[in-house]
This record gives sequence, structure tokens and C-alpha cells, in this order.
Amino acid sequence: MSTSKTYSPQEFESKWYQYWMENDFFKSVPDEREPYTIVIPPPNVTGVLHMGHMLNNTIQDVLIRKARMSGKNACWVPGTDHASIATEAKVVAMLKEQGISKKDISRAEFLKHAYEWKDKYGGIILEQLKKLGASCDWDRTAFTMDPAMSEAVIDTFIHLHKKGLIYRGVRMVNWDPKGLTAVSDEEVIRKEVNQKLYYIKYQVASIKSQDGGPQSKSQISNLTSEYLTIATTRPETIMADAAICINPNDERYLHLHGKSVFIPLINREIPVILDEYVTMDFGTGCLKVTPAHDLNDYELGQKHQLEVIDILNDDGTLNEKAQILVGEERFVARKKIAKLLDEAGHLEKVEDYKSQIGFSERTDAAIEPKLSMQWFCKMEEMAGPALDYVNNGDIKLIPDKFINTYRHWMENVKDWCISRQLWWGQQIPAWYAPNGAVVVAKTAEEALAEFKAQNSKFEDLSVSDLRQDEDVVDTWFSSWLWPISVFDPTVCGNPEAKGNADINYYYPTNDLVTAPEILFFWVARMIMAGHEFRNDVPFKNVYLTGIVRDKLGRKMSKSLGNSPDPLDLIAKYGADGVRVGMLLCSPAGNDIMFDETSCEQGRNFGNKIWNAFKLIKGWGDLTPTISEENNTNAVAIAWFESRFNEALAEIEANFNSYRLSEALMATYKLVWDDFCAWYLEMVKPAYQSPIDKKTYEASLGFFQNILKILHPFMPFLTEELWHDEVFGHRNTKDCCIVAQRPQVGNIDQKILKEIDAVKQVVSELRNIRNSKQISPKEALSLSVKSNSDIDYLAFKGIIAKLANINELSKTEEKLSGAASFMAGRDEFFVPLEGSIDLEAEKESIQKDIQYLEGFLKSVNAKLSNEKFVQNAKPEVVANEQNKKADAEAKIKILQASLVALG
Repeated sequence: MSTSKTYSPQEFESKWYQYWMENDFFKSVPDEREPYTIVIPPPNVTGVLHMGHMLNNTIQDVLIRKARMSGKNACWVPGTDHASIATEAKVVAMLKEQGISKKDISRAEFLKHAYEWKDKYGGIILEQLKKLGASCDWDRTAFTMDPAMSEAVIDTFIHLHKKGLIYRGVRMVNWDPKGLTAVSDEEVIRKEVNQKLYYIKYQVASIKSQDGGPQSKSQISNLTSEYLTIATTRPETIMADAAICINPNDERYLHLHGKSVFIPLINREIPVILDEYVTMDFGTGCLKVTPAHDLNDYELGQKHQLEVIDILNDDGTLNEKAQILVGEERFVARKKIAKLLDEAGHLEKVEDYKSQIGFSERTDAAIEPKLSMQWFCKMEEMAGPALDYVNNGDIKLIPDKFINTYRHWMENVKDWCISRQLWWGQQIPAWYAPNGAVVVAKTAEEALAEFKAQNSKFEDLSVSDLRQDEDVVDTWFSSWLWPISVFDPTVCGNPEAKGNADINYYYPTNDLVTAPEILFFWVARMIMAGHEFRNDVPFKNVYLTGIVRDKLGRKMSKSLGNSPDPLDLIAKYGADGVRVGMLLCSPAGNDIMFDETSCEQGRNFGNKIWNAFKLIKGWGDLTPTISEENNTNAVAIAWFESRFNEALAEIEANFNSYRLSEALMATYKLVWDDFCAWYLEMVKPAYQSPIDKKTYEASLGFFQNILKILHPFMPFLTEELWHDEVFGHRNTKDCCIVAQRPQVGNIDQKILKEIDAVKQVVSELRNIRNSKQISPKEALSLSVKSNSDIDYLAFKGIIAKLANINELSKTEEKLSGAASFMAGRDEFFVPLEGSIDLEAEKESIQKDIQYLEGFLKSVNAKLSNEKFVQNAKPEVVANEQNKKADAEAKIKILQASLVALG
């Protein structure tokens, strides 16, 4: 199969992806090879491909393709997450468009609509990942609500409940008024917002009621004229106030000890309580205590046995307990109550104020703290082993700067609210008797048996009397099982199970690629589940990506309009170009400043590779000569072979350290600089002249190895060129995707050093031509005064070919009237027969001397610093001493050149 003249990735990308799929190159089954396993962080079924997905999945595909080419049994498991809150919101919105309200249909009817929505839209993102080149084993595609995986969730719930780690109780939770459900702490995004600080005046009562209970103003005969001012950002909750709290040490308010005040507008009497919790220097030093609507207030209320008054409905509107503004949405009520307070003379002032507010990750609604009966999972017992795995290095976080964050979370872990007031998800396996008693069981029949075993009073109970809990478990309660359940869901909830062939072969997985923001509420929990059900880690390495930002540093988002459509980028630059563009600027754990020009750079790189291949292939159009290759080409071949191995060692070291961006950059430089800019120019035959056969075959061999190391980064381009007819006929399975990755071979440091010097000589000669405006066609003479062990005469052919010299000779003396330069410590002279500007040449040399003297001064300062010499590693000190000797030698040579110029 021949290749087209121009690089057009759109012509072959879909072709090769289909070919790989049809020939099962992504498929994995257990065998005798070493497994290499990645499980995809399952994207939400509501999702479409965005730049974060692009980065995350490109990294995973690079890792899986490299493992596949390294002879490992590579298995990348794809799938999607049912995303309870986000999906239910989508389905509710869809039904609303059809004139259907969720409250008017049954749970079964709603789930029927939800599955229809999921079947229609839920797989979009996985299909989009195929455009990127994601080489997942699509036969293993999983969904967190697949029947077997849902059963695993239920079994896990029952197992943990039996262990006493799951319980039910009333707690203050994060309530999403838009999603109408509780959410975990980790699903709350803290944002700094501009608010108002309202200073509200509460009238002080002169006496308390006889029985200590609340009174109305009409019951108080002797009201004072004094007002107590509090500062709050939430005036709409004053109707739920249970007390005003002051610090007992605050001398300003000593006279209020034992007093009470009246809540403005509703005139309900509440006590003044004393507690050192109050900060005296914030606001007015007085705190309104609203136990139902603030976690800290709730704890304060429990301590002082205060009444809990919840004035908000689940949807964030005021209920009857508020007495005023009933039915108003909370933020509307805030503005209205501020006006009412002002009109009644109870609003002292309003100030601008910035503070952190929690927002629901899924709906972006402002979170309400709310007392609610929920199911919780105790975390402290499971957190210990999960922390040990990371502390002991059994699981490596990459980069390791996240270890302290992980440690802090795990040492301060809180119980996990796992119930959600939704229908889309796994329904909690709890069953209620008519009297409110509850048991946890898999089925109603098992629950009935449990009830009857507990107490004889349930003897007449029947299945029809039982009611299953309406709530579902948190989505993360299914995805924390993901690395286990995708292989053998029956193990979940059953730590004694031996497991099937898949889990015993593929588990634990190797690498997890994910974002730091879910380090705790997904990564840490998977580690807990792995320990609980397999007594092992779920993965060995966690590669944490950064946030994709635009070139101004803003996080990419649809709302800002600064995020390109990944599919548009692929259409424009090709998948390979986009992959390279993303990876060139994505060191692990650091945010990526993405610019579309990076994709253009990636495409240009592809074009460079394409044209280099066409050049080599073109040499074969003229029958290569069978004669021995000339010495120039033999040297070039020996050099590039060593340079390739040197670069390959660097690339492998970067991969082993998960420095993927650096691995790509090393590959990029090897191809663009060493192979294209130097090697091909060294061996390129004269126009319309044949090349010798050995050089031609060596060049094709080098290029084929380059394709292999490029493949993980640029799978489509490399596969297309791999199958070119110049490489001969390839059978169905002879593909780049499974080609054996090259191994690091011999590295001849001597020839690498020599060619580096030769490249410097060529560059300096080109600079002389440019500065003196000498035509490239005009041959120059070159003399060398060698101060090293490099025999430049052995490289005369390369220098002549790349810099057009007609003579290369040795000299023991400096040549006067010649342009000069240095390569290392060796001096070179180019006689220019009077055309040289002696004064300009002197000025240039003097500038070089000044630079080297400044450099030498900084090195000497380091070496004269006793602390540096004592504390630095010996090799670091030796390196500085070498720099000093080198600079001194160069200065001496340049000074001699000045003398030679007169």
C-alpha cells in the first residue's frame, strides 16, 4: 500500500481505527504474559468530550499502547457512570418538555424514561473517545447500573451494614435545593462570592418570662430601649433563630448576661447565651444561632439545648414555620426581608462582603445545610489501611506533592452521607415495617424473615406490609467498587470470595489516571474498597493530571466560552496532532495552559515525519548502488545509532518516572533535530543521484524504529506509514500497534561527543556565511588548531557536505586576518582573503571574553562559598570546577585570537 504525497490525517485515521477494532488489537484475555491494566475513570453518561477528557484519555492511551508494544497483555477497561444527580436532572427536564412532571408518575415509569434517555445519549462520549484513538477493550464496556454491578453495590451495602459501618440517623447534611438531594462534602465546590453583610438590631427585653419560655412583646411590660446588633449574610433565616450568643469575656455585653431579645418582624423572644465559640473581633461580636441552617450553629444548639426550627422547604422556599414571606424562594426572601427590616427600623447598615459559599458540583445550586434523616458510612476504620498503602509506597501518587493533601484528608475523615433523594440509582436495600422498624436485606422476602427472627410481634407481618427505602445510594458508592466490579462484581460484599479468572489475573490494576480534585472521594474510597474486599491495593500508581486552562490561565468551561470543541480540533489538526499538542504542555499534576497553536505544532510535527519518510522513500526510486557506503555515511549511521539509543534510554527513563510530557519532548527532538535536521542531511545523496544500498536500508531501519517509539503518541500516522509498500508486504497482524518496542542498545559516547563538536563547527560556519553575507555556493577553507582529542579530519566529508568547505587542514598557529570561532576548546579559522572586518571581529571576540569572564565570576563565587562546597554533592562541586577550567581555557584562547588579529 502506497502513501499519498501530502500529510492528510483525515484520510486514514478512521480507517486504521476500524482496522484495529476488526482485528481485535484492543481485546485482552488472561494468558501467560504479564498483565498491564488500566480502568477508565468512568465519564458520566450525561457527558460529552471536553478538554479534560482529552488530556486524561490521551495519557491513558499512551500508557496502554506502550505496554502493548512492550509485550504485556494490555487491558484498558472502558465504561460510564450513571451519575445520579446529573442524569436525573436531564430526565426530569426532558419529561418537563413533554408536559410530564416527575411527581405525577411512578418510580417504574420514571426509570423506564431514564433508561431510554441513557440508551439514546449515554454512549456518546465513548464513541467520541474512539475519534481520539482510545484503544480500550470495548467488549468489556461496563456501566455502573448494569445488573451485576448494581447487585455488587447492594451486596456491599449489606456487608458494611452487618459490620456496623453503615447506619441511619439525623445529621446536618449538604442539601442541594435544585437536585432535591443530599450531597457529600466532596461534591460541594467552594467559591468566593460577593455578598452583603446585614447589621440587624434585636430589641433587648428587660425581664424574662416567669417560666423561662418565650414571650411576645405584648406580654412584656417593661421593654428596654436597647438594641443588640448582629451581622449576618443570611437575614432570611432570622425567623429560625434560637438564641443570640456572646463571648462571656466580652466586656461590652456583660450587662446582657441572662437577658433575652426579640427577633425583628416576628417578635419571638430568644435567650442570650454565653459561649467562647464567638469571636469578639468579628462583626459586632454577637452571633445569631440558627441550629437548623448552619452546621456550627447546630452543634452550638445541641450544647445549649436550643430549639431547632427548620424554615426552609426542600426546594429552598420558606415554609409556614417562617411565619412571614412563606413560599418565597430563599434569595428572593433575602432581598424582601432586608427591605422589611429597613422599613421597621431594624436594619442598621449593609456592607459589601466577600466569603466562601458552597455550591453543588452537579447543579451549581448554593448548598443549604439541612438536618435530615440519612444513611451514613463510617469512614475512620477503613481510612487507616488506605492511608498506610500510600505512606508505605504500595500506592504511589504522581506527583508526590499530593501525599500531604491525601494524608490530611484521611486523618480528618468524616462519615460519608451515602443516601440520595433520587430514583435514578441503586435503591437502598432497607425495608420498613408499618411501625417504622427497619432492617437491611437484599429482598423483601429476606427482610420479612429478618423481622420475624427479631421479634414475635412481627409474626403476622407480610411482604406486602413492607416498604423499601425510597432513596438511592450515592453514585460514588458504586464507582468506588469500579476496579473490582468491572472484573468480578460477585467479590464486592464478599471478602472471602476467591474471585474469577479475570480478577485474579488483572487485579490489582497498574495505573490510574485521574484528576486531583477527586483524590479523596473516588481514589481514596477505591483504595478502601480494595482493602476491604481483596485485601490489596486497587492500583499501583495514581497519575494526577492538572486542570486544562486557556492561555490566560482561566479554567476551560462552556460558560466562559473559552473551551474549544475537541472534535473540531481533531477535524482540523488530526487526532495525532491534538494528542501531541495536549501532551507537550502537560507535566503531571500541573495545570495545562492550552493554546490551539500547540495542536498546530503537533500537526506540523506529523507533517515533518511524513515528509522525512517521503524523502527516504524517494531515494529508493533510483536503484540504490550495491557498493560499500562511503565513509561519511558510515560515520553518520554509527552516530545516529548511538544517538537513537541515547534518546531511547532517556525516553524510557521518563516513562518509568511518569514524565510523559518529557518523554514526548525527547522523542520530538530526536525526530525533528537529530534525524531530520542532521542525519538525513548527512546521508542525503546529490540531486538525482542514487544512494548506496547500506545507507538506504539503514535509513529505512532507523525510520521503522522511530515509528515504534512514536506510536503511543501518534498511533494513526505511525500505522499508516508502517504499512507503506517500501517496507514490503505485511500480514494482517503485522501492525505498528503490536510491533515490539525497541530495546536500548550500545551507546558510543565517543562518537556522540565528536559529532556534537562537528555540529557546532557546521553551525558556526553557517553563522559566518550569514554574518559575512557569503553565498552558500562559495566553498570555504577551514583550519583547526586542536586542543582536544577529536580528529576533525575524519569528519571532513560531513563538514564539507553540510557547510560547503573545500579544504580542512590542521594548524599549530593562529591564522591572522581570518574569521575564527571555537567548538569546545578547539579553535577554527576561516581565511577570508581581506573580506573580513578586523575591527568587527575584534569586537565580537571581546564580547565573548566579557561574557565568559562574567560566567567565571559566578562560578568562582560558588566555589568560594564554604557552605556550598561542604553541603553540595561531590559530583555537583566537580561539575562547577570543570566549568571553571573550561571557561579559563576559552578565555585564554580568545585572548590569543585577539593578539593574532593585531
